[in-house]
Amino acid sequence: MPADSDGTDAPGRLRRLAPVLTGLTALVCALGWLQKQPCASVRFDFLKTTANACYTDVYPLYYVRGLNDGKIPYFDAFAGSDIRHVEYPVLSGGFMQLVAWLVEPFGADGRGLAFYNVTVLLLAVLAVVAVLATAYAAGRRSLRTGLMVALSPALLLTAYINWDLLAVALSALALAAWSARRPALAGALLGLAIAAKFYPLLFLGPLVLLCVRAGQWRAMGRMLAGTAAGWLAVNLPVMLFAWDGWKEFYTFSQKRGIDWGSIFFVLQDHGLEKPASDTDLLNLIGTGTFLFLAAGIAVLALAAPRRPRLPQLMFLVLVAFMLPNKVWSPQYVLWLLPLAVLARPKLPAFVAWQLGEIAYFFGIWWYLLSVSAQTQGADLSGTLSAVLSLDAPDGGIGKDVYSLALLARFVTVLALAVLVVRDVLVPSADVVRSDGDDDPAGGVLDGAPDVVALGRRRGDHHVSVPQPS
Repeated sequence: MPADSDGTDAPGRLRRLAPVLTGLTALVCALGWLQKQPCASVRFDFLKTTANACYTDVYPLYYVRGLNDGKIPYFDAFAGSDIRHVEYPVLSGGFMQLVAWLVEPFGADGRGLAFYNVTVLLLAVLAVVAVLATAYAAGRRSLRTGLMVALSPALLLTAYINWDLLAVALSALALAAWSARRPALAGALLGLAIAAKFYPLLFLGPLVLLCVRAGQWRAMGRMLAGTAAGWLAVNLPVMLFAWDGWKEFYTFSQKRGIDWGSIFFVLQDHGLEKPASDTDLLNLIGTGTFLFLAAGIAVLALAAPRRPRLPQLMFLVLVAFMLPNKVWSPQYVLWLLPLAVLARPKLPAFVAWQLGEIAYFFGIWWYLLSVSAQTQGADLSGTLSAVLSLDAPDGGIGKDVYSLALLARFVTVLALAVLVVRDVLVPSADVVRSDGDDDPAGGVLDGAPDVVALGRRRGDHHVSVPQPS
């Protein structure tokens, strides 16, 4: 394992920091659990969840997806909904089933809350894993980076809305393994992350592009093989024996319309009504915009004056996916969190982004508090179809204020992406490289010369990196 530029290896540094980072993450996770208690105390009554901004999918889905009746995700269908099977990738469904088995000894009246509380405990463990893995990948900036993730308001507020921390932790572990120059293990962990949520699939693009630029063909091949093996290991059995249940996630994602948080939610009130009613057109616009942005990122990866750092490209491609997406649930901030602090470990823009996320977090719940009579109480993070019929309570905010909160998040994420692009184009502005590092999370890419680069000579080497003795 190469040493950091201060002579300390990454594992040794993390061993010293682990107690502090673990304790602080556990504290924030405990505060996140407390933040949900006004809703847990009334069994997540819908009106209470919106009034107190403490909604979670975990408790209602235990019942609505038939786990309380012993139904097995993907293998057993359920009635009363357009969705016939659990609409998550296989590893997330397996996580749900594991917790359902763990809470079987509880009485019928207490299993729902037990399911929620056990899920919270496991998600808190995954949060600690994500923080430690992110700190490891940061090299000698592990303390700052770990603290930025562990103490983020976004983690406190959104950790328990859904099961996203499973994919977040696996993605962070994959990046840590890559930074340790273990590409096959990194690929296997990335494959498991993709089996938990779709979004980690996007990270293959930056990995491939940077490996091509650095000529790291063997590492790229081992990473891709590991990814395929990890994904198939958990998906193939379900594909073979429960095909209809397995494909529910993909068909549901394709048919889904505009949901809360999407920029289309605002634009449909300003002359873009047709995409709201035409799912195929909506998919075409969203996918086309992402592909256009992804092409720009590919050019940036191959033509930048100095090879971009891996977390910078991973962050950018994820932002490119989220900005034109038809769904942007509050907890999706967790996807960005580790990559944002690795891509740009500076506080001012990070704090502005977190404020934007806080504004949206409270905006979505308080907007839903003011919906008109007989509004369908959908799964407000975008996963549960309409299951409640409510009278509109007093209070809340109007659509215009909600749109401002949505735009606050959209603009702050976009601004952070613009700053990362600036750092790529002007490496002296990158706080990581201005201190003499190349790419602490880059693994085999760290300090490697260019082999394929648009507009540059073969073999250009832009950094001098201390080598281990």
